[in-house]
Amino acid sequence: EVQLVESGGGSVQAGGSLRLSCAYSHSTFCMGWFRQTPQGAREGVAFMKNDGTTNYTDSVKGRFTISKDNDKNTLSLQMYSLKPEDTATYYCVAKEKPWQPCGGSPYWYNDWGQGTQVTVSS
Repeated sequence: EVQLVESGGGSVQAGGSLRLSCAYSHSTFCMGWFRQTPQGAREGVAFMKNDGTTNYTDSVKGRFTISKDNDKNTLSLQMYSLKPEDTATYYCVAKEKPWQPCGGSPYWYNDWGQGTQVTVSS
């Protein structure tokens, strides 16, 4: 089991920036971020494999960057040009299971952080 603790959420105006951080107990094959909107929809946002390969959902490409610091055991999500539709609770996730893609279904992930709220106002 991986321990995950998010921080860095908040409220910003459209066009602003935020940086989310996730402190983890140990690295895994795949780590990333999901978000859940106020309407309840859950979406994979950004993911990184342990070889450094990343993938992003189309709506955040060019605006969000996922990074990982194994010396500090921290996964980060830098978010620029935020839009109201980015408003959600953001969850850090982790899994082993290298036979599955890194990303994909939230049901593939056993380890979740507690979530951090991001609110973007227009």
